[in-house]
Amino acid sequence: QLVESGGGLVQAGDSLRLSCAASGRTSSTYIMGWFRQAPGKEREFVGVIRWIDGSTEYADSVKGRFTISRDNAANTMYLQMNSLKPEDTAVYYCAAKGAYDGDYRIRTNYAYWGQGTQVTVSS
Repeated sequence: QLVESGGGLVQAGDSLRLSCAASGRTSSTYIMGWFRQAPGKEREFVGVIRWIDGSTEYADSVKGRFTISRDNAANTMYLQMNSLKPEDTAVYYCAAKGAYDGDYRIRTNYAYWGQGTQVTVSS
């Protein structure tokens, strides 16, 4: 089970940190990712972290502004979002999949999802 927290309403240029807590043991072979869905749009890839070594990948739209990290002991993944823009407004979801279960950018390859947390950035 994945549970997100940390969403809210902020102004453009502000920062926000989201958390995704995983219940149960997190396998080192997992990849955990963040996706987001704005109203009327498809759910899109934001970034991922490989649990085994902490390496990360990001969508071009957030590269340099967002950072994903993890706390192994707490089974928790974080999404630090800086320099937020109104276009970052969306429901943010965390997800998990096996490391060999297909392209990490494709949402249908993820078996586990959180309930989502709303992030709203005002201009």
